[in-house]
Amino acid sequence: MTDNLQNDPNVVPWVRIAAEAAEDKLGERTDAFFVGEVLAIADWFVVTSGRNPRQVRAIVDAVEQAVASAGGPKPKRVEGRETMSWVLMDFGSFVVHVFTEEARGFYDLERLWRDVPRLDKTA
Repeated sequence: MTDNLQNDPNVVPWVRIAAEAAEDKLGERTDAFFVGEVLAIADWFVVTSGRNPRQVRAIVDAVEQAVASAGGPKPKRVEGRETMSWVLMDFGSFVVHVFTEEARGFYDLERLWRDVPRLDKTA
């Protein structure tokens, strides 16, 4: 990952923390995309999925708590808590999408963002 993939130096650590929190709750196929060069709404998308609505809720709660504990922002808004099939957590400079597997397959964000850089999880 190069320095040009961030505007705010705090964003990448928060993205990494969000992704790690999702994986700690057994989020599946967790990935982070740099969309800042193609979207005006955020610099990063984190995408993960749970096997059922209960696991989606656990992932959402863990991400929110982990980012806050690291001194990161609280979400400006959270949408989808009613159904827990696709929860969108808008942190401003990054957005976390937590899907059930069925919803993730239907919306297929990975296909939409296949050409954008990914977060290097080993860094």
